Amino acid sequence: MAAPLTLLLIVAVTIRAALFRSSLAELIAERVEVVSPITAWKRVVEGLALLDLGVSPYSGDVFHETPLIIYMFHFLVDYAEITFMTFVFGALCVCICFFFIYLSLMPFQFRKQKFALEADRYPMDSLELIRSPKEMYYVPLKVAMFYLLNPFTILSCVAKSTCGLNNAVLALFFLSTIKGNVLLSAIFLCLATYQSIYPITLCAPAMLYFMQRQYIPVNFHRVSFWWFIVQYLFMYLGSLFVLICLSFFLLGSWDYLPSVYGFILSVPDLTPNIGLFWYFFAEMFEHFRLFFLCVFQINVFFYTIPLSIKLKEHPVFLIFMQLAVISIFKSYPTVGDVALYLAFLPVWSHLHRFLRNIFLVSCVLLACSALFPVLWHLWIYAGSANSNFYYAITLLFNVAQILLVSDYFYAFLRREHHLTNGLYLKRKDGSEATLILK
Repeated sequence: MAAPLTLLLIVAVTIRAALFRSSLAELIAERVEVVSPITAWKRVVEGLALLDLGVSPYSGDVFHETPLIIYMFHFLVDYAEITFMTFVFGALCVCICFFFIYLSLMPFQFRKQKFALEADRYPMDSLELIRSPKEMYYVPLKVAMFYLLNPFTILSCVAKSTCGLNNAVLALFFLSTIKGNVLLSAIFLCLATYQSIYPITLCAPAMLYFMQRQYIPVNFHRVSFWWFIVQYLFMYLGSLFVLICLSFFLLGSWDYLPSVYGFILSVPDLTPNIGLFWYFFAEMFEHFRLFFLCVFQINVFFYTIPLSIKLKEHPVFLIFMQLAVISIFKSYPTVGDVALYLAFLPVWSHLHRFLRNIFLVSCVLLACSALFPVLWHLWIYAGSANSNFYYAITLLFNVAQILLVSDYFYAFLRREHHLTNGLYLKRKDGSEATLILK
């Protein structure tokens, strides 16, 4: 499998380099679907200019990335090729991490299936749902291909959006979690949280995975359960404290806290994007703003609790669900965030027989992706449309994402039910039964 992966990497780098050298690079870097006020490379350059003049990059309302990002690029910005290769390396890092993540998952999944088969947990008519080694062999390569050749990922890389670096950190967190390294998992999760707050919700699936791996029961009355949570949170919060203090020593002030985290949570910049916030708060009366801001922001964090309860035995699928929820409900999403969780779809290819709306949702996502630039041109340049047109397609895009994720959630639960109760359900009188999940 090394040869196809190497070929894939070469093709991916070639496509990115060709687009970066073309006249399309500047156009892509201005697209509101590809960059946000936080991740835009133009804003990073302006922050670097302020830093070179001895002015805090957070003194205005231009730069909203973290101090570590600006100081990293402060050493690279003089070398355009190195800067571009940094973003390419971020994309390749995500791809390679995903590749090895699934390679590490395969033995674990086979072992779970083997134990279940030996314990006669699966009815005979549900054995066709069990995944075979042949079926899973090319999944790591498909995952890498879904990420590297996804147009969303390519556009983010060519636009030099810092979203790609955030995705690389999340991929490293996922890889260290699957490998069973608790310390590295906490450190990379801390880095991801330091970048954008929302990945804090991934604490729950990470801890559930480690407890499952170390045979620690999820029981509130067990000391081992609380002791592990304290250990993980200590490593996570300790790393976060070190990063925050390091940022203070680099800047000599706490100005970055309201400029980065306050900006993410309060959503003062209402530049159009593919998210749900901008149009709603542009039309909002000021005295209602705080209430609805809390309502919108709580979505990302609230769903962690019911999903963790329902999927406590399946933390890997829970990570996928949380990544999707973050990319849909965060305040400044881009297509790079969407590409991250879409790369996991080949992992759940065995759920396709239970999906209900996959064709419709796929068509809607493709149509919305094509209509984004069209409606933007009609609104901003032609003047023959208004913001309602653009927000309508944005809303449809997010509804399609929600339908996609909920469909996979339904398919996953249905497969688990069939593995336990059999594929062909019968009523008491022997007639065929219909499964309804509530």
